[in-house]
Amino acid sequence: MNETAFSPANILLPHDCGLTKWAVVACDQYTSQPEYWQRVDEYVGDAPSTLRLILPESKLESDNVEEEIEKINHTMEAYLEEGRLKEIENAMLLLERKLDSGKTRLGLIGKLDLEQYSYEKGSGTPIRATEGTVLSRIPPRMKVRKNAPIELPHIMVLIDDPDKKIIEPLLSKESKKQMQMIYSATLMERGGRVSGWLLSKEQAEKVCQQLTALGDPDRFAQFYHAEGKPVLTYAMGDGNHSLATAKACWEELKATLSPEEQETHPARYALVELVNLHDDSLEFEPIHRVLFGVDPKKLLADFLAAYPGAHYGEGEGHQITYVLPGEKGVITVPNPTAQLEVGTLQTFLDRYLEENGGKIDYIHGEDVVEQLASQPDSIGFLLPGMGKDQLFPTVIFDGALPRKTFSMGEAHDKRFYLEARKIK
Repeated sequence: MNETAFSPANILLPHDCGLTKWAVVACDQYTSQPEYWQRVDEYVGDAPSTLRLILPESKLESDNVEEEIEKINHTMEAYLEEGRLKEIENAMLLLERKLDSGKTRLGLIGKLDLEQYSYEKGSGTPIRATEGTVLSRIPPRMKVRKNAPIELPHIMVLIDDPDKKIIEPLLSKESKKQMQMIYSATLMERGGRVSGWLLSKEQAEKVCQQLTALGDPDRFAQFYHAEGKPVLTYAMGDGNHSLATAKACWEELKATLSPEEQETHPARYALVELVNLHDDSLEFEPIHRVLFGVDPKKLLADFLAAYPGAHYGEGEGHQITYVLPGEKGVITVPNPTAQLEVGTLQTFLDRYLEENGGKIDYIHGEDVVEQLASQPDSIGFLLPGMGKDQLFPTVIFDGALPRKTFSMGEAHDKRFYLEARKIK
Protein backbone atom coordinates (compact mmCIF):
# COMPACT_ATOMS: atom_id res chain seq x y z
CA MET A 1 0.00 0.00 0.00
CA ASN A 2 1.28 3.46 -0.87
CA GLU A 3 2.10 5.87 1.93
CA THR A 4 -0.78 8.00 0.75
CA ALA A 5 -3.57 7.13 -1.64
CA PHE A 6 -3.42 10.57 -3.31
CA SER A 7 -0.50 11.40 -5.61
CA PRO A 8 0.52 13.39 -8.71
CA ALA A 9 -0.89 12.24 -12.06
CA ASN A 10 -0.28 12.55 -15.79
CA ILE A 11 -2.91 15.21 -16.49
CA LEU A 12 -4.36 16.05 -19.90
CA LEU A 13 -5.29 19.69 -20.48
CA PRO A 14 -7.12 21.27 -23.43
CA HIS A 15 -4.90 22.87 -26.04
CA ASP A 16 -5.71 25.68 -28.42
CA CYS A 17 -9.42 26.09 -27.65
CA GLY A 18 -11.74 28.44 -25.74
CA LEU A 19 -11.96 27.20 -22.15
CA THR A 20 -15.38 28.73 -21.45
CA LYS A 21 -16.97 26.46 -24.07
CA TRP A 22 -14.63 23.58 -23.21
CA ALA A 23 -15.62 23.27 -19.53
CA VAL A 24 -19.11 22.03 -18.61
CA VAL A 25 -20.64 21.15 -15.25
CA ALA A 26 -20.79 17.65 -13.71
CA CYS A 27 -23.01 15.25 -15.69
CA ASP A 28 -25.19 14.40 -12.67
CA GLN A 29 -26.57 17.95 -12.37
CA TYR A 30 -29.85 19.32 -13.78
CA THR A 31 -31.20 15.82 -14.52
CA SER A 32 -34.82 17.05 -14.36
CA GLN A 33 -34.05 20.22 -16.29
CA PRO A 34 -33.27 19.13 -19.87
CA GLU A 35 -33.56 22.77 -20.94
CA TYR A 36 -30.25 23.43 -19.11
CA TRP A 37 -28.37 20.89 -21.21
CA GLN A 38 -30.14 22.09 -24.36
CA ARG A 39 -28.99 25.64 -23.64
CA VAL A 40 -25.40 24.46 -23.08
CA ASP A 41 -25.51 22.43 -26.30
CA GLU A 42 -26.61 25.47 -28.30
CA TYR A 43 -23.97 27.68 -26.65
CA VAL A 44 -21.12 25.20 -27.31
CA GLY A 45 -22.13 24.54 -30.92
CA ASP A 46 -19.24 23.00 -32.91
CA ALA A 47 -16.50 24.21 -30.55
CA PRO A 48 -14.27 21.61 -28.82
CA SER A 49 -15.94 20.86 -25.50
CA THR A 50 -16.12 18.33 -22.68
CA LEU A 51 -19.86 18.30 -23.45
CA ARG A 52 -18.93 15.92 -26.28
CA LEU A 53 -16.90 13.72 -23.88
CA ILE A 54 -19.52 13.12 -21.19
CA LEU A 55 -23.04 11.72 -21.03
CA PRO A 56 -25.45 13.87 -18.99
CA GLU A 57 -27.18 11.50 -16.57
CA SER A 58 -30.55 12.57 -17.92
CA LYS A 59 -29.58 10.54 -21.04
CA LEU A 60 -28.35 7.40 -19.23
CA GLU A 61 -31.60 5.52 -19.83
CA SER A 62 -32.37 6.90 -23.30
CA ASP A 63 -33.09 4.48 -26.16
CA ASN A 64 -29.95 5.45 -28.08
CA VAL A 65 -27.55 5.39 -25.11
CA GLU A 66 -25.17 2.86 -26.77
CA GLU A 67 -24.93 5.13 -29.81
CA GLU A 68 -24.24 8.15 -27.56
CA ILE A 69 -21.44 6.29 -25.74
CA GLU A 70 -19.85 5.21 -29.03
CA LYS A 71 -19.93 8.79 -30.26
CA ILE A 72 -18.26 9.98 -27.02
CA ASN A 73 -15.45 7.41 -27.37
CA HIS A 74 -14.85 8.41 -31.00
CA THR A 75 -14.64 12.07 -29.97
CA MET A 76 -12.15 11.22 -27.21
CA GLU A 77 -9.96 9.38 -29.72
CA ALA A 78 -10.25 12.28 -32.18
CA TYR A 79 -9.27 14.89 -29.58
CA LEU A 80 -6.21 12.79 -28.64
CA GLU A 81 -5.18 12.29 -32.28
CA GLU A 82 -5.67 15.99 -33.13
CA GLY A 83 -3.46 17.05 -30.20
CA ARG A 84 -6.46 18.77 -28.63
CA LEU A 85 -5.27 17.38 -25.28
CA LYS A 86 -1.71 17.91 -24.05
CA GLU A 87 -0.27 15.82 -21.21
CA ILE A 88 1.61 17.20 -18.21
CA GLU A 89 3.46 14.32 -16.54
CA ASN A 90 3.59 13.70 -12.80
CA ALA A 91 1.55 16.82 -12.05
CA MET A 92 -0.42 18.07 -9.06
CA LEU A 93 -2.56 21.15 -9.60
CA LEU A 94 -3.91 23.75 -7.22
CA LEU A 95 -7.39 24.85 -8.26
CA GLU A 96 -8.59 28.30 -7.30
CA ARG A 97 -12.32 28.52 -8.01
CA LYS A 98 -14.06 31.88 -7.64
CA LEU A 99 -17.68 30.90 -7.11
CA ASP A 100 -20.73 32.82 -8.29
CA SER A 101 -21.28 33.82 -4.64
CA GLY A 102 -17.91 35.61 -4.56
CA LYS A 103 -16.31 33.00 -2.29
CA THR A 104 -13.13 31.11 -3.25
CA ARG A 105 -12.84 27.32 -3.08
CA LEU A 106 -9.45 25.63 -3.21
CA GLY A 107 -8.72 22.11 -4.40
CA LEU A 108 -5.87 19.85 -5.45
CA ILE A 109 -6.03 17.75 -8.62
CA GLY A 110 -4.25 14.39 -8.48
CA LYS A 111 -5.01 10.69 -8.66
CA LEU A 112 -6.45 8.33 -6.04
CA ASP A 113 -5.39 4.70 -5.75
CA LEU A 114 -8.54 2.59 -6.19
CA GLU A 115 -6.83 -0.26 -4.33
CA GLN A 116 -7.25 1.83 -1.17
CA TYR A 117 -10.98 2.42 -1.73
CA SER A 118 -14.15 0.42 -1.31
CA TYR A 119 -17.81 1.38 -1.68
CA GLU A 120 -18.95 -1.80 0.10
CA LYS A 121 -21.12 -1.30 3.16
CA GLY A 122 -19.06 -1.34 6.37
CA SER A 123 -15.73 -0.99 4.56
CA GLY A 124 -12.69 0.21 6.52
CA THR A 125 -10.50 1.49 3.66
CA PRO A 126 -8.63 4.84 3.82
CA ILE A 127 -10.90 6.16 1.01
CA ARG A 128 -14.57 5.64 1.83
CA ALA A 129 -18.04 6.39 0.54
CA THR A 130 -19.91 8.81 2.81
CA GLU A 131 -23.34 7.72 1.62
CA GLY A 132 -24.98 4.50 0.52
CA THR A 133 -23.93 3.37 -2.95
CA VAL A 134 -26.81 2.19 -5.13
CA LEU A 135 -25.32 -0.86 -6.84
CA SER A 136 -27.89 -0.78 -9.66
CA ARG A 137 -26.52 2.63 -10.68
CA ILE A 138 -23.04 1.26 -11.43
CA PRO A 139 -23.56 -0.99 -14.52
CA PRO A 140 -25.02 1.78 -16.77
CA ARG A 141 -22.10 4.03 -15.80
CA MET A 142 -19.61 1.21 -16.44
CA LYS A 143 -20.80 1.15 -20.06
CA VAL A 144 -19.69 4.78 -20.38
CA ARG A 145 -16.24 4.21 -18.83
CA LYS A 146 -15.43 0.68 -20.01
CA ASN A 147 -14.07 1.49 -23.48
CA ALA A 148 -13.23 5.16 -22.90
CA PRO A 149 -9.56 6.03 -23.53
CA ILE A 150 -9.69 8.92 -21.04
CA GLU A 151 -11.54 9.90 -17.87
CA LEU A 152 -12.84 13.33 -16.87
CA PRO A 153 -13.48 13.76 -13.15
CA HIS A 154 -16.36 15.45 -11.38
CA ILE A 155 -15.27 13.68 -8.19
CA MET A 156 -14.55 15.81 -5.13
CA VAL A 157 -12.96 14.06 -2.15
CA LEU A 158 -12.74 15.59 1.32
CA ILE A 159 -9.95 15.65 3.89
CA ASP A 160 -10.50 16.74 7.49
CA ASP A 161 -7.83 19.38 8.08
CA PRO A 162 -9.30 21.88 10.58
CA ASP A 163 -5.98 23.70 11.03
CA LYS A 164 -5.79 24.28 7.25
CA LYS A 165 -2.16 23.19 7.00
CA ILE A 166 -2.21 21.31 3.69
CA ILE A 167 -4.08 23.05 0.86
CA GLU A 168 -4.65 26.62 2.10
CA PRO A 169 -0.96 27.64 2.53
CA LEU A 170 -0.47 27.05 -1.22
CA LEU A 171 -2.53 30.17 -1.90
CA SER A 172 0.11 32.47 -0.37
CA LYS A 173 2.13 34.77 -2.64
CA GLU A 174 5.33 33.00 -1.60
CA SER A 175 3.93 29.60 -2.56
CA LYS A 176 2.54 30.85 -5.86
CA LYS A 177 6.00 32.12 -6.85
CA GLN A 178 7.09 28.46 -6.98
CA MET A 179 4.13 27.47 -9.18
CA GLN A 180 3.19 27.98 -12.80
CA MET A 181 -0.30 29.14 -13.75
CA ILE A 182 -1.44 26.84 -16.55
CA TYR A 183 -4.98 28.05 -17.17
CA SER A 184 -7.52 30.65 -16.09
CA ALA A 185 -11.06 30.71 -17.43
CA THR A 186 -14.56 32.04 -16.91
CA LEU A 187 -17.05 29.18 -16.53
CA MET A 188 -20.46 29.21 -18.20
CA GLU A 189 -23.90 29.26 -16.53
CA ARG A 190 -22.96 31.03 -13.27
CA GLY A 191 -19.97 28.72 -12.78
CA GLY A 192 -17.71 31.60 -11.71
CA ARG A 193 -14.02 31.49 -12.63
CA VAL A 194 -11.30 28.87 -12.24
CA SER A 195 -7.50 29.04 -12.33
CA GLY A 196 -5.10 26.10 -12.29
CA TRP A 197 -1.57 26.26 -10.87
CA LEU A 198 1.08 23.57 -11.33
CA LEU A 199 2.80 22.74 -8.03
CA SER A 200 6.57 22.42 -7.96
CA LYS A 201 7.96 18.93 -7.34
CA GLU A 202 8.92 19.96 -3.79
CA GLN A 203 5.43 21.32 -3.06
CA ALA A 204 3.77 18.14 -4.33
CA GLU A 205 6.11 15.99 -2.22
CA LYS A 206 5.29 18.07 0.86
CA VAL A 207 1.54 17.64 0.25
CA CYS A 208 1.99 13.85 0.03
CA GLN A 209 3.96 13.84 3.30
CA GLN A 210 1.26 15.90 5.03
CA LEU A 211 -1.48 13.57 3.78
CA THR A 212 0.50 10.58 5.05
CA ALA A 213 0.67 12.27 8.48
CA LEU A 214 -3.10 12.95 8.32
CA GLY A 215 -3.64 9.19 7.96
CA ASP A 216 -1.30 8.18 10.78
CA PRO A 217 -3.19 5.58 12.89
CA ASP A 218 -2.12 7.05 16.25
CA ARG A 219 -3.10 10.57 15.24
CA PHE A 220 -6.41 9.28 13.85
CA ALA A 221 -7.31 7.33 17.02
CA GLN A 222 -6.52 10.32 19.23
CA PHE A 223 -8.19 12.98 17.04
CA TYR A 224 -11.51 11.15 16.65
CA HIS A 225 -11.40 9.18 19.95
CA ALA A 226 -11.59 6.16 17.66
CA GLU A 227 -9.28 3.56 19.17
CA GLY A 228 -9.45 0.35 17.14
CA LYS A 229 -11.38 1.90 14.25
CA PRO A 230 -9.88 1.67 10.74
CA VAL A 231 -8.31 4.92 9.52
CA LEU A 232 -10.44 7.15 7.30
CA THR A 233 -8.37 9.80 5.47
CA TYR A 234 -10.42 10.51 2.34
CA ALA A 235 -14.21 10.86 2.46
CA MET A 236 -16.32 11.14 -0.69
CA GLY A 237 -17.87 14.55 -1.21
CA ASP A 238 -19.26 14.57 -4.77
CA GLY A 239 -19.22 11.88 -7.46
CA ASN A 240 -19.72 8.86 -5.19
CA HIS A 241 -21.12 6.70 -8.01
CA SER A 242 -18.51 7.95 -10.44
CA LEU A 243 -15.67 6.71 -8.20
CA ALA A 244 -17.58 3.48 -7.51
CA THR A 245 -17.82 2.95 -11.28
CA ALA A 246 -14.06 3.51 -11.68
CA LYS A 247 -13.49 0.91 -8.94
CA ALA A 248 -15.87 -1.63 -10.51
CA CYS A 249 -14.20 -1.20 -13.93
CA TRP A 250 -10.77 -1.61 -12.33
CA GLU A 251 -11.76 -4.81 -10.50
CA GLU A 252 -13.04 -6.27 -13.78
CA LEU A 253 -9.85 -5.32 -15.66
CA LYS A 254 -7.52 -6.27 -12.81
CA ALA A 255 -8.55 -9.93 -13.10
CA THR A 256 -7.02 -9.99 -16.61
CA LEU A 257 -3.65 -8.45 -15.61
CA SER A 258 -0.45 -9.89 -14.15
CA PRO A 259 0.60 -8.66 -10.67
CA GLU A 260 3.27 -6.49 -12.33
CA GLU A 261 0.75 -4.92 -14.71
CA GLN A 262 -1.66 -4.25 -11.83
CA GLU A 263 0.97 -2.13 -10.09
CA THR A 264 1.21 0.48 -12.84
CA HIS A 265 -1.92 0.24 -15.00
CA PRO A 266 -3.49 3.72 -15.38
CA ALA A 267 -7.03 2.35 -14.73
CA ARG A 268 -5.93 1.50 -11.18
CA TYR A 269 -6.28 5.21 -10.41
CA ALA A 270 -8.96 7.88 -10.71
CA LEU A 271 -8.41 11.61 -11.20
CA VAL A 272 -10.10 13.63 -8.45
CA GLU A 273 -10.17 17.03 -6.80
CA LEU A 274 -9.17 17.01 -3.14
CA VAL A 275 -10.87 19.65 -0.97
CA ASN A 276 -10.56 20.49 2.72
CA LEU A 277 -13.84 19.92 4.57
CA HIS A 278 -13.07 23.18 6.42
CA ASP A 279 -12.67 25.31 3.29
CA ASP A 280 -14.57 28.52 4.09
CA SER A 281 -16.55 28.35 0.85
CA LEU A 282 -17.73 24.80 1.41
CA GLU A 283 -21.34 24.70 2.52
CA PHE A 284 -23.34 21.54 2.96
CA GLU A 285 -26.66 21.99 1.22
CA PRO A 286 -29.55 19.60 1.79
CA ILE A 287 -30.64 17.47 -1.16
CA HIS A 288 -34.40 17.46 -1.52
CA ARG A 289 -36.67 14.87 -3.15
CA VAL A 290 -39.33 15.13 -5.85
CA LEU A 291 -41.47 12.16 -6.86
CA PHE A 292 -43.22 11.90 -10.21
CA GLY A 293 -45.99 9.57 -11.36
CA VAL A 294 -47.39 9.02 -7.85
CA ASP A 295 -50.68 9.69 -6.03
CA PRO A 296 -49.57 12.35 -3.51
CA LYS A 297 -52.52 11.83 -1.11
CA LYS A 298 -51.99 8.06 -0.98
CA LEU A 299 -48.24 8.56 -0.53
CA LEU A 300 -48.75 10.89 2.45
CA ALA A 301 -51.31 8.52 3.99
CA ASP A 302 -48.89 5.60 3.61
CA PHE A 303 -46.06 7.72 5.09
CA LEU A 304 -48.16 8.42 8.20
CA ALA A 305 -49.07 4.73 8.47
CA ALA A 306 -45.42 3.64 8.11
CA TYR A 307 -44.34 5.20 11.42
CA PRO A 308 -46.22 4.77 14.72
CA GLY A 309 -47.46 8.11 16.03
CA ALA A 310 -46.54 10.06 12.87
CA HIS A 311 -48.81 13.09 12.47
CA TYR A 312 -49.37 16.26 10.48
CA GLY A 313 -47.89 19.41 12.02
CA GLU A 314 -44.73 20.19 13.96
CA GLY A 315 -43.75 18.19 17.03
CA GLU A 316 -40.97 16.24 18.78
CA GLY A 317 -38.99 14.04 16.40
CA HIS A 318 -38.10 14.27 12.72
CA GLN A 319 -40.01 17.03 10.92
CA ILE A 320 -40.28 16.57 7.17
CA THR A 321 -41.80 19.24 4.92
CA TYR A 322 -43.86 18.18 1.91
CA VAL A 323 -44.72 20.38 -1.09
CA LEU A 324 -47.84 20.09 -3.27
CA PRO A 325 -49.29 22.57 -5.78
CA GLY A 326 -50.28 25.57 -3.68
CA GLU A 327 -49.72 23.67 -0.43
CA LYS A 328 -46.84 23.13 1.97
CA GLY A 329 -47.07 21.15 5.21
CA VAL A 330 -45.08 19.22 7.80
CA ILE A 331 -45.23 15.61 8.95
CA THR A 332 -43.58 14.74 12.27
CA VAL A 333 -42.20 11.25 12.97
CA PRO A 334 -41.70 10.80 16.74
CA ASN A 335 -38.96 8.60 18.22
CA PRO A 336 -37.14 8.04 14.91
CA THR A 337 -34.65 5.19 14.67
CA ALA A 338 -32.60 6.91 11.92
CA GLN A 339 -29.99 9.52 12.92
CA LEU A 340 -31.10 12.03 10.30
CA GLU A 341 -34.42 13.10 8.74
CA VAL A 342 -33.18 11.94 5.35
CA GLY A 343 -32.88 8.39 6.73
CA THR A 344 -36.46 8.40 7.98
CA LEU A 345 -37.81 9.70 4.67
CA GLN A 346 -35.63 7.67 2.28
CA THR A 347 -36.36 4.35 4.00
CA PHE A 348 -40.07 4.93 3.42
CA LEU A 349 -39.69 6.27 -0.14
CA ASP A 350 -37.57 3.29 -1.28
CA ARG A 351 -40.26 0.87 -0.07
CA TYR A 352 -43.13 2.97 -1.46
CA LEU A 353 -41.60 3.23 -4.95
CA GLU A 354 -40.86 -0.49 -5.04
CA GLU A 355 -44.47 -1.33 -4.17
CA ASN A 356 -46.31 1.41 -6.09
CA GLY A 357 -44.01 2.54 -8.91
CA GLY A 358 -43.12 6.13 -9.76
CA LYS A 359 -39.86 7.98 -10.19
CA ILE A 360 -37.69 9.96 -7.78
CA ASP A 361 -35.24 12.76 -8.45
CA TYR A 362 -32.78 14.45 -6.10
CA ILE A 363 -32.94 18.23 -6.27
CA HIS A 364 -30.80 21.17 -5.13
CA GLY A 365 -32.74 24.32 -4.25
CA GLU A 366 -36.18 24.76 -2.69
CA ASP A 367 -37.42 26.87 -5.60
CA VAL A 368 -36.74 24.01 -8.05
CA VAL A 369 -38.60 21.56 -5.78
CA GLU A 370 -41.65 23.84 -5.68
CA GLN A 371 -41.56 24.28 -9.46
CA LEU A 372 -41.28 20.52 -10.17
CA ALA A 373 -43.84 19.54 -7.51
CA SER A 374 -46.43 21.76 -9.21
CA GLN A 375 -46.74 19.18 -12.00
CA PRO A 376 -49.62 16.66 -11.89
CA ASP A 377 -49.03 13.43 -9.91
CA SER A 378 -45.95 14.90 -8.22
CA ILE A 379 -44.88 15.70 -4.66
CA GLY A 380 -41.77 17.32 -3.22
CA PHE A 381 -40.03 16.86 0.14
CA LEU A 382 -37.72 19.48 1.68
CA LEU A 383 -34.99 18.29 4.04
CA PRO A 384 -32.75 20.15 6.53
CA GLY A 385 -28.99 20.30 6.01
CA MET A 386 -26.36 18.53 8.14
CA GLY A 387 -23.36 20.17 9.80
CA LYS A 388 -19.94 19.69 8.19
CA ASP A 389 -18.39 18.62 11.49
CA GLN A 390 -20.77 15.64 11.66
CA LEU A 391 -19.42 14.04 8.49
CA PHE A 392 -16.17 12.25 9.44
CA PRO A 393 -17.28 11.10 12.94
CA THR A 394 -20.62 9.81 11.56
CA VAL A 395 -18.93 7.79 8.80
CA ILE A 396 -16.26 6.48 11.23
CA PHE A 397 -18.73 5.34 13.90
CA ASP A 398 -22.03 4.71 12.04
CA GLY A 399 -20.90 3.94 8.51
CA ALA A 400 -22.18 5.56 5.32
CA LEU A 401 -25.04 8.04 5.48
CA PRO A 402 -28.28 7.48 3.55
CA ARG A 403 -27.67 8.30 -0.12
CA LYS A 404 -28.09 11.88 -1.26
CA THR A 405 -27.89 13.23 2.31
CA PHE A 406 -25.95 16.37 1.50
CA SER A 407 -24.55 18.33 -1.40
CA MET A 408 -21.54 20.58 -1.40
CA GLY A 409 -23.03 23.83 -2.65
CA GLU A 410 -25.45 24.70 -5.41
CA ALA A 411 -25.55 22.93 -8.78
CA HIS A 412 -23.63 25.71 -10.57
CA ASP A 413 -20.83 25.44 -7.96
CA LYS A 414 -20.12 21.79 -8.78
CA ARG A 415 -16.93 20.68 -10.50
CA PHE A 416 -16.64 21.61 -14.15
CA TYR A 417 -14.86 19.16 -16.44
CA LEU A 418 -11.57 20.68 -17.55
CA GLU A 419 -8.74 18.22 -16.88
CA ALA A 420 -8.59 14.61 -18.10
CA ARG A 421 -6.34 11.54 -17.77
CA LYS A 422 -5.60 8.50 -19.93
CA ILE A 423 -6.96 5.25 -18.48
CA LYS A 424 -5.85 2.94 -21.31
